[in-house]
Amino acid sequence: MTSNRPQRTVLTVLIGLGLSHMVNDMLQSLLPALYPMLKGAYALSFWQIGLITLTNQVTSSLLQPVVGYYTDRHPKPYSLAFGMGFTLTGLLLLSTAATYPWLLAAAALVGVGSSIFHPESSRLARIASGGKHGLAQSMFQTGGNFGSSLGPLLAAFVVLPRGQGSVAWFSLVALAGIILLARIGRWYQSIGMPRPHVRRPAGDVSPPRAHVQRTLAILLVLVFSKYVYITSIVSYYMFFLIQRFGLSIESAQFHLFAFLGAVAAGTFMGGPIGDRFGRKPVILASIAGVLPFAMVLPYANLFWTTVLSVIIGLVLSSAFSAILVFAQELVPHRVGLVSGLFFGFAFGVAGAGAAALGVLADHTSITFVYKVCAFLPAVGLLAVWLPNTRPHYNASQP
Repeated sequence: MTSNRPQRTVLTVLIGLGLSHMVNDMLQSLLPALYPMLKGAYALSFWQIGLITLTNQVTSSLLQPVVGYYTDRHPKPYSLAFGMGFTLTGLLLLSTAATYPWLLAAAALVGVGSSIFHPESSRLARIASGGKHGLAQSMFQTGGNFGSSLGPLLAAFVVLPRGQGSVAWFSLVALAGIILLARIGRWYQSIGMPRPHVRRPAGDVSPPRAHVQRTLAILLVLVFSKYVYITSIVSYYMFFLIQRFGLSIESAQFHLFAFLGAVAAGTFMGGPIGDRFGRKPVILASIAGVLPFAMVLPYANLFWTTVLSVIIGLVLSSAFSAILVFAQELVPHRVGLVSGLFFGFAFGVAGAGAAALGVLADHTSITFVYKVCAFLPAVGLLAVWLPNTRPHYNASQP
């Protein structure tokens, strides 16, 4: 197939992907933002709250590598719009769910939409990057993280005053996302739907298979530590603030918004810094660098809890763009598969972590959960064993 693969950065497409990622993750983040309301309305335990997160994240994570593997070989220009349709359906179900099993079904549908969205949109971001892979991934992921930060605000201003049924209003946002993604699909079709391929310079050879596997394993462990810690805040930070400082639900949601806003800002910084200084320094400083702040957080007063959570969000979030681009450069001919694997693994461990932390909170306390999770960033020291330079076997284009 003839391809008009872009040789320059296509900013309009990157902005469109960032906006659609904002819509996708904003709608995804409505679910955890509603947990305090749902816990009271359905008399849920922390374990049941964690199971909602697990259901959402498992349906999202398990399908992502499959979607990425398939679209690497059989590009589907309108698959992103199709995936947003699952999210729309899940929102409508969430707005009308009357029992706990229906809440789980709604969480599952929203997760399926995310599983279709992430690997293919990440691959399109690389195609549109013009070689600025870190910048492209940061723009794409910043949109998602900014959208996630909006969830608590929307819950505070729209859903809490009007009740669970008002979630249906956000189906209009999902519909707008479908229209935007259809336009991006049309662009992808117009350039010939290029599939990832590798251009080897003369004398270039692929790295040893064992080297690739070892590096990918380290990167996945780093993703584990990052996302389990982040899910401890996304799923339980509001409960921690309410229990420890007596805040209202609305006030706790504003604090969660501050954390998620910092996550969005840190994500945007991580990619370009990695392009300039290398992926390894960003990854090491990002994950291991938050360790002292995480250790102090469970013991701080309200003011310093807010400050520390913003610092943690800002620093910790800068890692994922660098991790993902590092992995894509290791296996440049399987960008969709690698993207699906890393997004899927991130969501999967986040869901499993949320469920496990819910059980721990039921048997101990939310404060104890944060004391345990404070040690997770220490896993970031494994980044010392990552290669110091980009992998030798690289692709000039996706």
